Amino acid sequence: MDLETSIQEAVKKRRTFAIISHPDAGKTTLTEKLLLYSGMIHTAGMVKGRKGRKAAASDWMAMEQERGISITSSAMQFTYKDTIINVLDTPGHEDFSEDTYRTLTAADCAIMVIDASKGVEKQTRKLFEVCRLRKIPVLTFMNKMDMPGREPLDLMNEVENVLQIHSFAKNWPIGMGKEFQGVVDRATNECVFFTRTSAGGAHKADIQRLPLDSQEAKKKIGPDNYNKLMEELQLLEMAGNPFSIEEFLSGDVTPVFFASALTNFGVEPFFDAFIHLAPCPHERMALKLDGTEIEIDPCRTPFSGYVFKLQANMDRRHRDSMAFIRICSGRFERDMVVKHHRLGREIRLSRPHGMVAGERTTLDFAYPGDVIGVINPSLFGIGDTISITGGFNYKPLPQFQPEIFARLHPKDVGKRKSFDKGVQQLADEGAIQLLKSIERESDIVFAAVGQLQFEVMQYRLKDEYGVETSLSSLPYHCSAWIIGDMKTFDKSSSSALVQDKHGRPMILFTSQWEKQYCMKQNPHHELVDVLV
Repeated sequence: MDLETSIQEAVKKRRTFAIISHPDAGKTTLTEKLLLYSGMIHTAGMVKGRKGRKAAASDWMAMEQERGISITSSAMQFTYKDTIINVLDTPGHEDFSEDTYRTLTAADCAIMVIDASKGVEKQTRKLFEVCRLRKIPVLTFMNKMDMPGREPLDLMNEVENVLQIHSFAKNWPIGMGKEFQGVVDRATNECVFFTRTSAGGAHKADIQRLPLDSQEAKKKIGPDNYNKLMEELQLLEMAGNPFSIEEFLSGDVTPVFFASALTNFGVEPFFDAFIHLAPCPHERMALKLDGTEIEIDPCRTPFSGYVFKLQANMDRRHRDSMAFIRICSGRFERDMVVKHHRLGREIRLSRPHGMVAGERTTLDFAYPGDVIGVINPSLFGIGDTISITGGFNYKPLPQFQPEIFARLHPKDVGKRKSFDKGVQQLADEGAIQLLKSIERESDIVFAAVGQLQFEVMQYRLKDEYGVETSLSSLPYHCSAWIIGDMKTFDKSSSSALVQDKHGRPMILFTSQWEKQYCMKQNPHHELVDVLV
């Protein structure tokens, strides 16, 4: 078998996807159940761990385990029924939308988790729009059907009306809340009944399949519930949308699955459908040095990839930084020498790692769709392209305007060196933005998209670098990058001029009104909220 054929075979087996949701919809629980059903773990842990209860495997940072939210994007690889899964578990909290956006660039598909009692929430809408912009196909996992919730038809209608996408129910719930006992597989007309085997869904649920029209199924469901179920299924057939794999892959329709990640009811049928529906790694667009677009074929183009995430101190013993690289084309081999496009030099990628939560395994080979971690001795930045051939760059990752600003100081002046090191590493990760004042060069402004980023920064500086800090808020509430001649730029007295880490000029405003006024005063300049 030649190299291109072996790469084609590897690509066909791979599914690389991100899980998106509003906080608390059950995203990390679903990730955990993927590990359970793939055989990677034998007991699923709860996200909000009670005393003595196992913490979720994808949330490896101590603060995540304490607070029950995903802060960083974990990258994990494992095998599920002969399919190699690369799952990117993104933060659900909107304060970490930048990290989520960058992670979505590395995904070929997304699973949207919706809480059946709450429907489509604010952060779900935002993240779905990102998927739409990037033409990422989305599967919908309607979670928490074992809890009191809204009617399934209402949920389907809300997905269509709020997200402006057609929906197609691949299965339909049998009962709701305490009466949720299974789903109807619409493709086979079978009832799939589930039996709880352990508290908290720590073990797989038992499954029994029966024909929908069988007497045994009718008896299990009960006459009233069965009649209601048949009415809903007939309504779906008459008024529902058609489904085609082409429309799903183009982002025009989302297949919907009803389930409960907590009890494992509906989880296995969802994963089985997912590996058949989700696309394998495909062509990606890049820019040649002259600015023209080219298509990078995953199988024919020699090795290439890009850095979408940096993470410091995953291994406390070595105090290192890890660069996460999405492989886009060709086969990666251990100790490979590649071109670093931004630095214009060659580097050796030794000791590459695959990740299952915080645990590393050394890789000899990796293929398109895979995410590898390599030790970053201050060589990599977010968005860097590496390849064998050179001559192009993957499109830059977007950077969002910060909205919250502060100054930060170490409480102990003797810890200044550790403070500076920690702050620089967190800034390199994109966890925080460091802005340098143009008017007073020694003045550093700390900037974030959301307040929780500051809390995490202070927590990590104390936990990972041993530095306690004091934070003082600044009066700015929005910002923008300035495009145009700075010599002719007219700023108001209460705004502040700063530079980002790339030396690009920004302006900080005390209010949206001030921002609008500044735009009118500078018609020959452009104020930009997102850099792409």
